[in-house]
Amino acid sequence: MIEVSNNLFGKVDEYISELLANEDAVLQQVIKSLEENGIENISVSPNQGKLLQVLSKSCQAKHILEIGTLGGYSTIWLARTLPDEGKLITIESDEKCAQIALKNIENAGLSSKVEIINGRALEILPDLIKQNRLPFDLIFIDADKPPYVEYFQMALKLSRPGTIIIADNVIRNGKVLDQDTTDEKVKGVQRLNSFLSGCKEVTATILQTVGVKEYDGMVVAIVNP
Repeated sequence: MIEVSNNLFGKVDEYISELLANEDAVLQQVIKSLEENGIENISVSPNQGKLLQVLSKSCQAKHILEIGTLGGYSTIWLARTLPDEGKLITIESDEKCAQIALKNIENAGLSSKVEIINGRALEILPDLIKQNRLPFDLIFIDADKPPYVEYFQMALKLSRPGTIIIADNVIRNGKVLDQDTTDEKVKGVQRLNSFLSGCKEVTATILQTVGVKEYDGMVVAIVNP
């Protein structure tokens, strides 16, 4: 019997990446840019980036919204699925990260498809709703965890039937099971998960994820007719 361990999960993750989600020089440069600027690499893994691509292609996304840019790693995975007329809007609260992401997106040759908005998502999302922007086909939430419910609720207002909404980091190494937690990040994702259990506007599930990013999970939801 094979002993299951984090080391094994990481090796299997790398095996899958080498076959199906290999990082090219552009994506590697994104990770390098974070290291050079002393920013923790909390980007999605290559396999998770490829999953985002699969989901984007599954709904033939032309308009994508991303909440949380960091260095633009997931942004690039997603923007590469867009048709010539497609557009991705990504929101980043940290000005330094937004500038790093801008350079990485330029390096990827995706400047014409990606718009970075620097500011707090809780302030920007209501503006997008007021502007009556075209509904997004896919929305990826990967930002600060305490307001995850609010992000999701606003994402619904920017969606259409069939829109796919994804939220990352919702298992937190299993800490979501601790009902007495004082960790605000854990509380934030617990609120979202509980909200989804009674939300009639979407059909949703949570995928547990293991690998180089250790143990976590992603909400995958589709907006109902």
